[in-house]
This record gives sequence, structure tokens and C-alpha cells, in this order.
Amino acid sequence: MRQWLTRFSLSLGLSLVSTFSAIPALGAERITFFVSPFGQFNIGIEDLEIFAKDGTMTRQFAYYANFATPTQLAALRILLNSRFNISPRYVYLFTRLPVGKTLLRRLGNVIKADFNRNGFYPLRGALISAASDPEGLSVINVLRKFSLETIYLDVELISDVTDELSRLFVVNNVVFSAIKNRAQIQTKSSTSFNFSAQADLRNSGGIGWRKETFEVYNSERQASFPVDIYLPKSSDQGGIRGSIPTLVISHGLASDRNTFAYLAQHLASYGFAVAVPEHIGTSSERINQIFAGFATPLNPTAIIHRPLDVKYLLDELSAKANSDPSKFGKLNLEEVGVIGQSFGGYTVLALGGAKLNFEQLTSDCDAARQNNSSLDVSLLLQCRGTQLPPEDYNLGDERVKAVIAVNPLSNPIFGETGMSQIQVPVMMVSSIRDIFAPPVEQQITPFSWLTTPENYLVVTEAGTHFSYLGGAGEGVLPVPPELIGPDPAIARPYLMALSTAFFKTYIAKQPQYASYLSESYVKEISQDPLNLFLLKSF
Repeated sequence: MRQWLTRFSLSLGLSLVSTFSAIPALGAERITFFVSPFGQFNIGIEDLEIFAKDGTMTRQFAYYANFATPTQLAALRILLNSRFNISPRYVYLFTRLPVGKTLLRRLGNVIKADFNRNGFYPLRGALISAASDPEGLSVINVLRKFSLETIYLDVELISDVTDELSRLFVVNNVVFSAIKNRAQIQTKSSTSFNFSAQADLRNSGGIGWRKETFEVYNSERQASFPVDIYLPKSSDQGGIRGSIPTLVISHGLASDRNTFAYLAQHLASYGFAVAVPEHIGTSSERINQIFAGFATPLNPTAIIHRPLDVKYLLDELSAKANSDPSKFGKLNLEEVGVIGQSFGGYTVLALGGAKLNFEQLTSDCDAARQNNSSLDVSLLLQCRGTQLPPEDYNLGDERVKAVIAVNPLSNPIFGETGMSQIQVPVMMVSSIRDIFAPPVEQQITPFSWLTTPENYLVVTEAGTHFSYLGGAGEGVLPVPPELIGPDPAIARPYLMALSTAFFKTYIAKQPQYASYLSESYVKEISQDPLNLFLLKSF
């Protein structure tokens, strides 16, 4: 019993903090849970409020606190007092979207209205009511707003959730330790990078650029989408002559073409033409329309449309090269590099040749549906793909010759079979504290499935899903600082430097930049707490 109560205390304070929709509602007056064969236990909301306020433990709370460590109790108190500044309108609409409903139902299997009734409706009401209150959305406020006197916890499912998250953190730590050790071995066996004698790729390349915006019309969907393109003003600078190497950046879900403007401008300063389309079906504007009630929830066809957007964009650029050669005639559209983050990471992997794996996707999603306590957001998003006809979609593009995928969603939507189809160089960028695209499942393991020799795994210690975004992770929903993690201003120069070296090597065909693609180089530019590691195999 002591072991179980310790795990219960830990899960109460730590295991449900991974998404704002998973803020725990612990009861209106009391929490009740049953532990076989010991019977029923209760703890009062007032006891939790007193503890949250100044750390005082009532006699009843002290009984349970005896089974937790000081660290766990401190974490619980922080969680109870944490406030999330989220509009009640966003909470209301998110909990009516398919992903939001699924998350809340799964949480309702753990936190119930009674021992046999899902807590979905009282949970949703408490979240919306707390978000509407002047005191804001906090755990304590959700407790106050809960409509029932007693909340019943399913301790078996709490144990399952705790086990799932514990495995996630333990595996992350074990794998990250192995990566660090492997990186150190590679550093010792490789030639040291003479940083002082080389250009600092974190700085601007010195080539001027201009930005133009145009629309691409998709005749099949009868819709258009905007594109920003950053064009170097002179192709005779920086060692680039003749045709201009061309790149495309694909933003993530609820982002837009401004999210990676900083990266596009940096790459343009090194002589690349950089096109940044806005994926209108999954952009920040579209998500805002959904939250405002003016648009329907995301369509699973976005999984297909995103790579096709880029293919249409490349076709449009080819047409412009013929119709307006003074502006676009020098673009090299036969050897294109692509870079994407999150859902954009999925997009560029598909363009690079990864095949949708409907058999693996269906199998994993069926297993997740049976596991009603799973809160894996990345899997929930990928499972939308099971609603697509299981056809052999032609999402790859032979013009794509190199891929950088940052925090991508890739497993099980591609799986090993799909990822092994990629035949171009890939750089996979992973963040150890990414809870929205868990690194081991979504990047590190899929990296091991790549079959070509010229691949790179970049791992960011203490990095999150938002570390490489422009605007410090700002988007449709306000992201708590705890989820953004350390200052993204530290991480963005990493991506600027490594993407420059990668595309200079594989798209601009300047092999002298390959020396930057090494552990010795990333060690030189790495800064605490976002330390960087690079492997060429794992």
C-alpha cells in the first residue's frame, strides 16, 4: 500500500501536467478513491487549499504526505498554485474539437463523476468556469468550480497513466545518456573543428535579399494559398554563381509563414532562395477561425494536402521561371531542400519519400483507443489519418534532394516501412523535453530506420516543442513558460547554422561546409541549458 500511495501522490502532482487540457479536477469537497483490499480513502479539498496557500498540512493531508517525498510535495504545491491565462472561449471550443474531446474523455476515465461514470462533462464545465473566473484557470479554481461534491479517482488507470509517463521520462533519459556517450566517442574519433578559422554560420551571410508575396492556386482543390519568397539580391556573392539553390520551409500546426521568417531571412543571406507557403488548412488563421466558431474542425485530408501544397508551389515557381525569368529564371528547381517543424516536419519527410503506412497507423491507433487513459497528443493527431482511404498517395517529390525535419510527427504514420523509403540526406532535430512530439517515439527511433548513409540526428537537451519557433512560441493559444522551456533565442541560432551547413553541402553542392556537420562543431556553439549533440548514426 505504501508503494501505491507514493505513486498516487506522484501522479497527483506530476503526471497530468503535460497539456493544459489535462489539468486535474480533484473534487468539489472531497476526493474519493478505492484501494483493494484496503477499502475507500478520502481527502478534502479544503486540505489541499490550505497546503497550496502556505504549505501547512492538516492532519488528514499529513497522512497522505507521509507517503510522498519532499520533492513530490513541492511539485504538487507548485501545480496547485499554477495559473494558466487561457480564454474560456478557447477552452470551450478546444474541448469540442475531436482531439480535445478524446483527451478529456480519457482524463474522465481517470477522474470520474462516480465509480462507474466518466467525468467528461463535469470536467469540461469546471475548466470553462474556472477559465471564466477572475482568478483564472488553476487547479485549485477547477476544484472550486467542480459541480459534484465528490470526485472519484480510478486508481488503476492513474497507475497506467503514471506508468506511461514514467516510461516516457525514463526512456528519454536512458536514450539521451546513450546519445551523449556516443557523441563523445564520435568527437574523440573525428577531426577537431577549428572554430576560429571558420565563418560563424550563426551570423548573417552578408548577401542582401528581397521578399515577395504571391498566391498559388490549387486547381484540384479550387483554393489558393499565400507564399512568401526571400530572394538573394545577387547570386554572384558568397561563392554562389549561376543558378540559385532553392529551399522551402513548412510551418507546423497553428503556425503561419511568419513563424520561420527568421530562418528564411538567414538562409537568404547565404544565397538561397527560400519559399515559405502558408498551409491554410492548418494555419494559425484557420485555428483561430475554428476557435471563433467560423470553421469546422481540422479535416484529415490536411495530411495529404500539406505535401501537395509544396508540390504545387514548386510547379508554380517553375511556371514563374518561364513567365518572369528576370526574377525567377535562375532558381534551381531540380534540386530543392525542404525544412519543416512538427506537422511541417511530417510534411517534409513525406516530400522526401517517406510513405504513409496505413497498416501500422491503424494498428497503433486501435491499441490507443483500447487504452482509454493514454494522453499522447502526437498519436491522437496522427490517428486522424485513419479516416483517409488507405491508398498509395504520391506525396514524394523527386525535386526534393535534402530534408531537415524539426520535432516531426513520424511514427506510426510512416513507421519503419515508410521511413526506410527515404533516399535523400536527412537531418532530424529532436528536443528531449518535447511532450507534444515525444523524441524517442517520433524522432530518435524513426532516425534509426533511415537506410541512406548521409543522415544526422541533432538532439537538444532541455529543448521543447517550441524551442525553435520564432516569436518565443507565440501562437493561437498562449503557451505557459514551463512548456516553452529555456529561452528559444539560444536554440534558433543552432538551426540557422546547421541548416545553412546542411543545405550548402547537399543543395548548393559546396562540400567545404560538411565540416560543420559534426559533433565537434555543435559542441563549439552549444550553450547551457540547451546543450546540443549531433550523431551520424545511432
